Amino acid sequence: MASAQDTVPARIEQALATPLAALGLDVEAVELTPAGKRRVLRIAVDGDDGVTLDHVADATRTISEVLDASDVMGEQAYTLEVTSRGVDRPLTLPRHWRRNADRLVKVTTTDGQSVTGRIVGSDESAATLDVDGTSRAVAYADVSKALVQIEFNRKTADEPDDEPDDGSVAADEED
Repeated sequence: MASAQDTVPARIEQALATPLAALGLDVEAVELTPAGKRRVLRIAVDGDDGVTLDHVADATRTISEVLDASDVMGEQAYTLEVTSRGVDRPLTLPRHWRRNADRLVKVTTTDGQSVTGRIVGSDESAATLDVDGTSRAVAYADVSKALVQIEFNRKTADEPDDEPDDGSVAADEED
């Protein structure tokens, strides 16, 4: 039988879903951990257009108002931390795939295979990856784990290439 403490994060998420949706945000995670005589309530939010500091500030105000108006946190003191989802969190829902379109992901399938590709499309049941120029559909039901890969210095299609196509080395214009 689940204790009342086990249901607190679920109750918090349920209470916050509609007010945060009005801000264009989703509740991604609710963690409640003890910290001495207090508790720390960490709530991760995300939105289709990402999360800015202004979004976090608006979400914090809204979350505080909702929690103050309810008894879900009880009488024990707590510290509220509101944060964005973070790039290191696994892709577990269709909206995570949609929000990471054009990002490189490493997927481990339920049969243990590993594939790395760029998300070129997604819907409610599967994502399409570009794997070395080949399109590959991956059903979410077949995904054991999926993580966005961090890319440094990735060139986009509209950035000029500094290296000539003829194999020669580009020279500085200043001599």
